Amino acid sequence: MSADRTETGATSAAGPDKPAACCGGKLSVLKKIFLGLILVVAALAAMIAMQPSDYRIERSAAMSAPASAPFEQVNDFHNWEAWSPWLEADPEAKVTFEGPPSGASAIYRWEGNDQVGSGSMTLLESRPNELIRIQLEFLKPFPNACTAQFTFEPEGDQTVVTWSMFGKNGFTGKAIHLVMNMDKMIGDQFDKGLAKMKTVVEGEPKQEAAAEKEAESAGDVQ
Repeated sequence: MSADRTETGATSAAGPDKPAACCGGKLSVLKKIFLGLILVVAALAAMIAMQPSDYRIERSAAMSAPASAPFEQVNDFHNWEAWSPWLEADPEAKVTFEGPPSGASAIYRWEGNDQVGSGSMTLLESRPNELIRIQLEFLKPFPNACTAQFTFEPEGDQTVVTWSMFGKNGFTGKAIHLVMNMDKMIGDQFDKGLAKMKTVVEGEPKQEAAAEKEAESAGDVQ
């Protein structure tokens, strides 16, 4: 009988130990996974924080026109529809103008689709045929602020127009720059816009000459 009691006691003692060991094992695995996730997040945050705080994106194009021609295209926000690459991405974007028609203090607001987002441009500085500086305020897809600048440098019978954008990256901006090549994405749009501006300003003398010729022809007929 004593042997039977011993066996029964041994069996009952082993029973509670097994579930305890099982739960302890699961908790240990979960702890390891949780700690691993913390380490991954910490490493990613550190990598993002190490990205440069300042950024600058810049593109240039030579145009066969005096500096006054491309300068006027930029100085008057009403002209941007003819060459802005972002308006092409959303022809239905809502655009409004405030302040003077051109030059310093002119304001341009837009609201478009996911590609275009929404925000405003305020013309801060306008030096005729030399420089234009603009304050950019983005509201969507995410809030951000930066500076856009255009310079116009005569080079022989051409004008080199340089379009740049620069500012500082917060944590979100650094994260975006880490996973996306913003220089290429925005730079490609700058190239596209400058190419369209080139077509506009180089076509203007031809249009003026054609108009003058037509006026002369009309005068001869009279």
